[in-house]
Amino acid sequence: MIRLLGLRFNTLAAARELKKCVEFFHSMNACGYEYSLETLNKVVETLCGNGLVEEAKFVVSELREWIKPSGVTYKCLIKGFCNVGDLVEASKVWNLRVDEGFQPDIDAVKKMMETHFKINRLVIAWMCKMGTTAQAYMMFEEMRERGIQVDNLTSASLIYGLLVRGRVREAYRIVEGIEKPDISVYHGLIKGLLKLRRASEATQVFREMIKRGCEPTMHTYIMLLQGHLGKRGRKGTDTIVNFETIFVGGLVKAGKSLEATKYVERSLRKGRGAQI
Repeated sequence: MIRLLGLRFNTLAAARELKKCVEFFHSMNACGYEYSLETLNKVVETLCGNGLVEEAKFVVSELREWIKPSGVTYKCLIKGFCNVGDLVEASKVWNLRVDEGFQPDIDAVKKMMETHFKINRLVIAWMCKMGTTAQAYMMFEEMRERGIQVDNLTSASLIYGLLVRGRVREAYRIVEGIEKPDISVYHGLIKGLLKLRRASEATQVFREMIKRGCEPTMHTYIMLLQGHLGKRGRKGTDTIVNFETIFVGGLVKAGKSLEATKYVERSLRKGRGAQI
């Protein structure tokens, strides 16, 4: 019964028939089915699960006089707003919940922190892309000071952004603070160093990456080869470049990463193309 009601309300809410959602509760009460918090919570859970969080909030607000929301109601709304990336509304519901005397819910807190982190990660990546690396670095430092863990993907964006701006020391400081650097971190570092024409240094990072057991991808090899080959590598019209990139790509696709690594090392030692 409750499940069917949830589906019905989902259909009405999706069609923006919000007043009908509220009227349906009143009609049920008139027919002998009293206002039920359990029913309301199920409806809210269903709507939030389908991304109709604003609609769920409207229904809760309109029925407040007849059905007082519980901690479960607020928890569903908070998690729902977090899932759609609306941390502002999630915070408003959280404050309302606290004002009404409900104890903080651990799951809701975790969800809000997770959403806050995701938003910050996107902002940092966007800032680096737009060239406002100084602001991105400030946000990164603030997150760390507050104990918010920064993932490797975010760190990689910032590392590359700092290197492009010539802030090498700060970039390395971030790398040193990463407990378990992955391929994204190494790629950010290698790509940034190559951008600064520090190909030899990028090669050292590549070797350190392999030493630490981080498996290179085809992109890693191609990036290094093109970095050492200079303009020819970037244009991609040179027959040597085409051969090397295709050959290395074939080795990686065949699962022969060790052979690909040895081949790239030999190519770099020979100093083929531009010496940097």
